[in-house]
Amino acid sequence: MGASDPWRHSDGTAIPEEDRGLRHDLPLLLGRRHLLGLAAGFGALSLLTACAREEPTPSGLVEVPDETAGPFPGDGSNGIDVLDDTGIVRRDIRSSFGASTTLAAGIPLTVRLTVRDLDSSGPLTDPPAAVYLWHCDREGRYSLYTNGLQNENYLRGVQPVDPSGTATFTTIFPGCYRGRWPHLHFEVYRSIEDATRSGPIVKTSQLALPPEACETAYRATGYELSLGNLAGTSLERDGVFRDDGAIHQLATTSGDPAAGYVASLTIGTRG
Repeated sequence: MGASDPWRHSDGTAIPEEDRGLRHDLPLLLGRRHLLGLAAGFGALSLLTACAREEPTPSGLVEVPDETAGPFPGDGSNGIDVLDDTGIVRRDIRSSFGASTTLAAGIPLTVRLTVRDLDSSGPLTDPPAAVYLWHCDREGRYSLYTNGLQNENYLRGVQPVDPSGTATFTTIFPGCYRGRWPHLHFEVYRSIEDATRSGPIVKTSQLALPPEACETAYRATGYELSLGNLAGTSLERDGVFRDDGAIHQLATTSGDPAAGYVASLTIGTRG
């Protein structure tokens, strides 16, 4: 006599699927996951990475992901070091400093980056941490690197955090260039001295600007190329933000093109 069917009652009637329990469900679940893995390739790995990034610390603060500094950092890692130049420590980074005073045109943007310790959730203020911020101009170009801008150093600056742990910068709304979602780069250092003397970097990451703010800002004069480039990308397709949609790097933004914007982000890290 053949083996009995585990999914039937003794009278031969079938056991409903919802009543078959883990013994029935687990193989199906694993099978489906296997098929999804085959279909999605590295998609499952990205999902696991995103979930890991969402794991809160004992303080409840979530770490901002580490990201590449990109090809235009100006921190000495790619040939050019602006961090040891006199004048780099400044709040208003819209103009070049030193040999040039060229002003980068664009919609005013105030950036507030609050640095907090992952274990205590308190601000890194003893000594005050420092943040180096840089980004492209309205046309999507980077000072120090783009042809014609090698002698400019605008849209780059360092600020210490205040007693609340916040470094504040006055800048412009960056443009959107082909292949990248609108973003700003930043590095966190343990002190101003570390930032300006090639000290160790505590955190390297990027801030993403919200879609609604970008779509509105790029309708302003001077951002015409950005509006078209924005339509060709998304947070989900961006090479940096796509693994989790920038959920821990997406700035809280307020304002409008006429009055200017304010973008804020809390940076969870370890000092």
